[in-house]
Amino acid sequence: MNRRALLLAGAGSALLPLPARSADSGETAFLADLERRTFDFFWETTDAKTGLAPDRWPTPSFASIAAVGFALSAYPIGVARGYVTRAQARERTLATLRFFAGLPQGPGPAGVAGHKGFFYHFLDMKTGLRFARCELSTVDTALLLMGALHAQSFFDGAHADEAAIRTLADELYGRVDWAWAQVRPPAISHGWTPEQGFIPSDWKGYNEAMMVYLLALGSPTRPVGPEAYGAWTSTYDAHSWGESHGQTFLRFPPLFGHQFTHCWVDFRGIRDEYMRAKGLDYFENSRRATYAQQAYARANPLGWQGYDAEVWGISASDGPADVTLPYRTTTGRTEPRRFISYAGRGMGLYDDGTLAPYAAGASIAFAPEIVIPALRAIKARHPHTWGRYGFFDAFNPSFTDTGVKLLHGRIEPGRGWVDVDLLGIDQGPLLAMMGNHRGELIWQVMRRNAHLVRGLKRAGFTGGWLA
Repeated sequence: MNRRALLLAGAGSALLPLPARSADSGETAFLADLERRTFDFFWETTDAKTGLAPDRWPTPSFASIAAVGFALSAYPIGVARGYVTRAQARERTLATLRFFAGLPQGPGPAGVAGHKGFFYHFLDMKTGLRFARCELSTVDTALLLMGALHAQSFFDGAHADEAAIRTLADELYGRVDWAWAQVRPPAISHGWTPEQGFIPSDWKGYNEAMMVYLLALGSPTRPVGPEAYGAWTSTYDAHSWGESHGQTFLRFPPLFGHQFTHCWVDFRGIRDEYMRAKGLDYFENSRRATYAQQAYARANPLGWQGYDAEVWGISASDGPADVTLPYRTTTGRTEPRRFISYAGRGMGLYDDGTLAPYAAGASIAFAPEIVIPALRAIKARHPHTWGRYGFFDAFNPSFTDTGVKLLHGRIEPGRGWVDVDLLGIDQGPLLAMMGNHRGELIWQVMRRNAHLVRGLKRAGFTGGWLA
């Protein structure tokens, strides 16, 4: 069954059109180049002995466990594309999982990497131990585990090292005490610190944390009950469902919330109880979110420079600085505007004129007909956003003040602010979704993962490839 037929069979009739399109040689070459550069980011910046991936590069930084999860999924893509051999990817993957399995855990504030099977959000790049006073993160642990489970299903051969990879993935996943994080049951908390205890907020509304609930439900050792997923979806109508820029869907302003779980889960044609009632699936929902972002940029309600139907994409990213400056909008008005550094940007949320190429790019599997032209337009119109590893994290044509001390990046004369860093959690979804767009490289593998399948079924997903 082709992609369009699969969507029509599984997601009801109220679908956005999927126009027929064929890639020209320029498009094919562009995507191949971008994919290779993005893969090289993970292969070349990750520590080969520990598997620790930097939060950002080239600015020296701590490791991000989420970036490690994306790195683990990058290696199979590299094998499929012929960038590295299976033996090379196997060696890197095994080193990563062994390192994480051997890291100490415990309730103390230092000298450990995690507690109750969860890991701290950031780890020291040399030791792998907790960095500063960061939080024990449920969603970042989930991102790490998704990469580990992908590796588990990809390395399915008889080689002793592949068997060890599968065993270590089970060990890491099985250690996580999901019920411990239900401090306000049945919801799951954002995280915990030894200094302050549990973070006073839980995962509610539609966002990137669907994977947290799927993994918690699918755990073979310490699962949560199905009521946890019911509690999660029960918050959708109040927090998320509605109309925005011509689309009706589960809304979440930053695009990453519509992309992260999809990096590993093929939601085409499978639906939970909530989506069955809406006549959609989560793939179609993310497609609508992508079109809404393009429409927002076309409308450009705040009058930022550079927004249009081809150059768009707002999500969590770096930004120029935390400062208020006078700004002359595209309509000719001059007014004070607040610019910000790193933030969870989105439509109408922390929109300071900063655009992130990965924000559009990681939606390539949902809407290639508008995403690929956007990526090519960004590279053509803003060549200063492109480097050794593909696109830098973000740019802002509206921020041109050379007198402000920047937290990251630089001012490109005549073009505005551009980052000089790449972030692992932004490069990761871009590479993953390019792999899914060009061959379903992660989706097809993850369909075979018994833990993910169990989590989906316990959450009430039916139909499509789960049938």
